[in-house]
Amino acid sequence: MTENSSIHAIVVFDIDGVIRDVGNSYRRALADTVEHFTSGAYRPTSIDIDNLKSEGTWNNDWEASQELVHRHFETQGKPREEVNLDYNAMVDFFQGRYRGNDPNTWNGYICHEPLLLESSYLEQLTSANIAWGFFSGAPRASANYILEGRLGLQAPILIAMEDAPGKPDPTGLFTTVRLLENGIDNIPIVVYAGDTVADMYTVEKAREIEPNRNWVGVGVLPPHVQETTSRKDAYADKLRQAGASIVINNVQELTPNQIQQLLA
Repeated sequence: MTENSSIHAIVVFDIDGVIRDVGNSYRRALADTVEHFTSGAYRPTSIDIDNLKSEGTWNNDWEASQELVHRHFETQGKPREEVNLDYNAMVDFFQGRYRGNDPNTWNGYICHEPLLLESSYLEQLTSANIAWGFFSGAPRASANYILEGRLGLQAPILIAMEDAPGKPDPTGLFTTVRLLENGIDNIPIVVYAGDTVADMYTVEKAREIEPNRNWVGVGVLPPHVQETTSRKDAYADKLRQAGASIVINNVQELTPNQIQQLLA
């Protein structure tokens, strides 16, 4: 990514909603799953999903699906302990929609995710001596499908679902940064670019644990919230309230010059 002895900054990227548009893939699979496990009685809207995720603790879409199912039944007067919900069956159903039904070749919603950046953008960061990597709540296979399979990156530094506790726990962010700095001290700024409240809370928690570093949260507006001005503005406000220093429309707006300005 860059020679460690000359690193000027570190940027860590979330993947879903930042590197790829998951509005019609992960989020669609989530809605499908909730609809299926409520026997068609409830299909969450995009706003329902955003509202849940704005709580800051539902970064895992499997767990978010389960939570929305439980909340639906609670509105029907059925407590959680009375709902016979098989979490593993829910995960399998979700994955069947997202990855597809072919065990050898993925053929699900993941195959149609638009990319939100070009590899040339990452090359610009490298040229500016900015080290970069990825910390995502997505499973490693799903993340690498995009990073290596679609973007053509060669063994990028990635901390995925299997490697660290879920956000907003900052353990995975710390691990990513350690791998990128490789023992080099006094890197002036660490930026985490994410699209959810949980991502911004992760930065806040990282700052609490390691206050000697300059941690900066950059909020990236996912495509699905940019359809109307009111929704875009409301989503941006939530990211700022959660700790985002700036909010941008697309991750490629986080240029080397913009990163330098964040140091000020």
